[in-house]
Amino acid sequence: MLTLNIFGFKALWSPYFLLFILAVIAGYFLITIKLRTKFQGSEPLTVKQASLFLTSMVILYAVKGSPLDLMGHLMFWVHGITMVVLVLLLPPLFIGGIPAWLWRSILEIKVVKSIFKLFTKPVIAVLIFNGLFSFYHIPLIFDHVMQNRFYHGGYSVLLFVAAICMWWSLISPLPEYKPLSGIKKVAYLFSNSMLITPACALIIFSDSSLYATYHDPEVWGKVMSLCVGPSTFSGLNLSGPELFSSMSVVDDQRLGGVVMKIIQEIIYAVVLAQVFFEWYRKDQEESESDMNKQILNPTLVE
Repeated sequence: MLTLNIFGFKALWSPYFLLFILAVIAGYFLITIKLRTKFQGSEPLTVKQASLFLTSMVILYAVKGSPLDLMGHLMFWVHGITMVVLVLLLPPLFIGGIPAWLWRSILEIKVVKSIFKLFTKPVIAVLIFNGLFSFYHIPLIFDHVMQNRFYHGGYSVLLFVAAICMWWSLISPLPEYKPLSGIKKVAYLFSNSMLITPACALIIFSDSSLYATYHDPEVWGKVMSLCVGPSTFSGLNLSGPELFSSMSVVDDQRLGGVVMKIIQEIIYAVVLAQVFFEWYRKDQEESESDMNKQILNPTLVE
């Protein structure tokens, strides 16, 4: 089998994207520390917020700028991992990394506020996110998007924004934007899990390769030319992704569907555990509060 080193440093590590990530990080600290006083109601940046934001940026670079991105063009199971991480792990970290006062300043912009309020409504958010995710994995759409740099980048951004809207109902840092609590969060997570299942099932149980990106040399060549550069790819004389993996195309596809579903279930299970913990803690606090009231005001007890 061939190694990824044949594609060169630029294709493997995307230095320009790394510079973009570093610029975003610099802008984040500039706004949240040096320029913080220019925002109404601002508070000092916490270690937790900074850690969550930096973690989200590291993950973003890993899935879109590191060799994992290139591997996703060669093996569908790697694509499955990076896709789920991008839309299910990265958004909650990103939301938590932005201070509440900065979110509030952004959402005070009239146009942004109107659009955001609409697309973060639980029913709309869950339908749009899962619809976009499933639509992306329709073979015809997937192959078409993968062969166009602007479509691919644009769809990734759109899916990420939809994921933020979907997660907002669960982990919004702003009290005025918290539409769900308790059992409603559980139902919301269950709905998300169910709606994403058909796309994964289609991939897992198919008896043939669905995506020309991974089995058609001509389509694969166009995709790889965009990924590593036409001049680099044309000089390598490669026939297809089978040169980089001993796994059959169908098995690779099935593994991709399985890892997408498993990682999704793990992330939702962790969030569900947090929801139950918060629910239990709130119930205990309310019980203690009622007990204290009864002790201080015995006449309330019949």
